[in-house]
Amino acid sequence: MVNANFRTGTLIAIFLLTGAACSKGENEAAESSAGSAANPPAAGVTTGAMPRTASVTDTSVFFVTPRDGATVSNPVILNFAVSGMGVAPAGDNTPMTGHHHVIVDAELPAMDMPIPADANHVHFGDGSSTTELTLAPGEHTLQLVFADHLHIPHDPPVYSDRITIIVK
Repeated sequence: MVNANFRTGTLIAIFLLTGAACSKGENEAAESSAGSAANPPAAGVTTGAMPRTASVTDTSVFFVTPRDGATVSNPVILNFAVSGMGVAPAGDNTPMTGHHHVIVDAELPAMDMPIPADANHVHFGDGSSTTELTLAPGEHTLQLVFADHLHIPHDPPVYSDRITIIVK
């Protein structure tokens, strides 16, 4: 289970405005038929892709802490950063900016739709770059995705390497 503070009202409003709100089951069905970054859609499949904001060449996102392979205790303190672009809150369409999303124990989401908001996709639409998560003891994977003002990954997408941590 993941606990994090983020602006739920903002996320719901943005998802409703973009028509992207759906239940977890609908999201899984849409992702399986539309494909994802690791599993592109089959030829002839309509993805319902949304317009994407261009990223800046050589932009990267990364975890400052914890490091890959670290053993940590709860609450797990995450610090992350972006190089090459700026950070702006969700809804702010300032050029060359975006905001962070942490993917917990899941594959990358579809790169042409808003990132889901659930226990595995933690949004930082307030523009923050640090958080505390409570994770069950054991091994967990974490990955960052940087996305635009509507939570849609940039084009080309900007995401980190996946790291693995152990929670005591």
